[in-house]
Amino acid sequence: MGSADKAIRVLVAIVIAVLYWQGIIFGTLGIVLLVLAFIFILTSFVSFCPLYLPFGISTCKVKEK
Repeated sequence: MGSADKAIRVLVAIVIAVLYWQGIIFGTLGIVLLVLAFIFILTSFVSFCPLYLPFGISTCKVKEK
């Protein structure tokens, strides 16, 4: 997972958390989005997204030899 991907995930998670805290999103949608935000934070810290494997996606820069 590349650094831009990590930064975007953390930013989206923060926005979701603030929107929930402000009461703009609430109820079932709010809970689902908070879980998604938690997953974004978790995958950013471990630098791995399991959904990238089956699709063959990589956001890391490839080092040339």
